[in-house]
Amino acid sequence: MSNPNSLFELLHAAPGNHTAVILPEAGIQVTYDKLREQVMTMAGDLAALGIGRGDRVATVLPNGLPAIVSFLAASIAGTAAPLNPGYRQEEFSFYLEDTSARILLCPPDGAPEARKAAEGRVPVHSIEMDDSGFVRILDAPAQGTHSSAAPEPDEIALVLHTSGSTGRPKRVPIRHSNIAASARNIVNTYTLSPDDVALCVMPLFHVHGLVASTLSTLLSAGTVVVPAKFNPLSFWRIVRDHRATWYSAVPTIHHLLLSRSGKERPQGSESLRFIRSCSAALPPEMMHQMEQSFGAPVLEAYGMTEASHQMCSNPQPPAPRKPGSVGPGTGVRVSIMDAAGSHLGTEQRGEVVIQGPNVVAGYENNPEANAKSFTNGWFRTGDQGFLDAEGYLTLTGRIKELINRGGEKIAPREIDEVLLAHPAVAEAVAFGVPHATWGEEVAAAVVLREPQSESAILAHCRDRLADFKCPKKLYIVETIPRTATGKIQRGAVATALAGNRG
Repeated sequence: MSNPNSLFELLHAAPGNHTAVILPEAGIQVTYDKLREQVMTMAGDLAALGIGRGDRVATVLPNGLPAIVSFLAASIAGTAAPLNPGYRQEEFSFYLEDTSARILLCPPDGAPEARKAAEGRVPVHSIEMDDSGFVRILDAPAQGTHSSAAPEPDEIALVLHTSGSTGRPKRVPIRHSNIAASARNIVNTYTLSPDDVALCVMPLFHVHGLVASTLSTLLSAGTVVVPAKFNPLSFWRIVRDHRATWYSAVPTIHHLLLSRSGKERPQGSESLRFIRSCSAALPPEMMHQMEQSFGAPVLEAYGMTEASHQMCSNPQPPAPRKPGSVGPGTGVRVSIMDAAGSHLGTEQRGEVVIQGPNVVAGYENNPEANAKSFTNGWFRTGDQGFLDAEGYLTLTGRIKELINRGGEKIAPREIDEVLLAHPAVAEAVAFGVPHATWGEEVAAAVVLREPQSESAILAHCRDRLADFKCPKKLYIVETIPRTATGKIQRGAVATALAGNRG
């Protein structure tokens, strides 16, 4: 593996004739030489359209080669700002304005809500892929003398937003050097090589799909297989046909695959070296079921946008992987800090803080958030957790989601895991609701996989939890809202079921 400090260097690291990207539905395979040609052509087209250093290029594209090419081209010519195609017009209006987008790239026959939001404000250009797998901007002017020089490592490659689950979304400017460091960490953690084939099922408008599945694979000169979207019906056929050696996904996707698996190991799974889980908590029971059903080690990792994705991961065998833990830091320093900024010892709970070359320097134009989020050079993640004697991190919940019942701080994730251990419970989320005496009381919502009474599930909790942690109210629901990356929207559940917590 080379040691790139920018996406330009990362893109130019692999041998030219090796397959870089496969689109399984279209039967298209693109070599590294062809990928580089397309990216640099589009970077020149963007320059001809007036895009320069720091200019934001918004994209609204489904997973596929156009999303990869446009991301890399935008990061080289200016700054990439990929947006979720599932947004509504009002959301697109906010993100286009907040990122100061200079241009919007869309499919020729798609993204009507984004096009409406951009109308009269941001120029819109269509991206098309021909039958040979060549991606281009349809109405780009002649490049003439326009071309894009290699960006510097400290230039902004990508701008994303935090999920905004605890307030207004914050803008996260991610430098080339941050992404390159994160991709290197992932390659090193999983010893990725040119022989590896990654199956990308996560969206390419977030760091999980972009950095973990795609950029780390390109850095290792491997091959990334990119279906248009995740489909549990075709998943194992794609794994088998392309001999995928690993995939990374959120627990929601793992759960869908498990729920469809029979007693036999899925055909094709024998090629998997490992399965990665990230972006939301993986219940230990699900990890055991996956290893049993799919026959590959399951490695839970921990990532966030502000760290250009990966911070921790359970290691590959023969090193121990610990169910319920996200593993030790991966090229990142990890510590536990109290509210006053003091570092805590082994097994002591506090806020998870990180340092490393993959961690962003701060939020954009948000001095208040930066003052709260950085202490003595450490980034405060907002997650509560503890480190064991071997440096493995266990997360116990978001600090803002801790339930304060009469001064007792309760981590809702602990309750989630007890509920999920009940055979009738498919999904679970615990949260605090206002209480006249205690300040907050514990409630929970569950999705059932088979009929079961509320009293039986609550009895299951009382057998396994101290009384003050047991849910006093259980809501049986059809679905639990999640973000695009599979994180449970605990606050949204609490508001919808129990009224605003204020």
